[in-house]
Amino acid sequence: MTLSLILVCLWAVLAQVIALTPSRDHHWRVAYVLIAVGIPLLGYVIYENGPWVGLLVMLGAMSILRWPVIYLTRWLRKR
Repeated sequence: MTLSLILVCLWAVLAQVIALTPSRDHHWRVAYVLIAVGIPLLGYVIYENGPWVGLLVMLGAMSILRWPVIYLTRWLRKR
């Protein structure tokens, strides 16, 4: 297993642990931080493992951060 995949697994575990904790803002601040860390990490995965593995990692991250993706698609449909 490459370093990038290990880091992605740690990112996913961290995201799940954060999701279990209570939050007043429904985890939006943490979601922004996870996105800011996840995008370069996704680029690193694509660089080390190729675009197909990167696509699988991106789909996994989208399933974890589903509400930002839902709001983004709603916003894009309005435009």
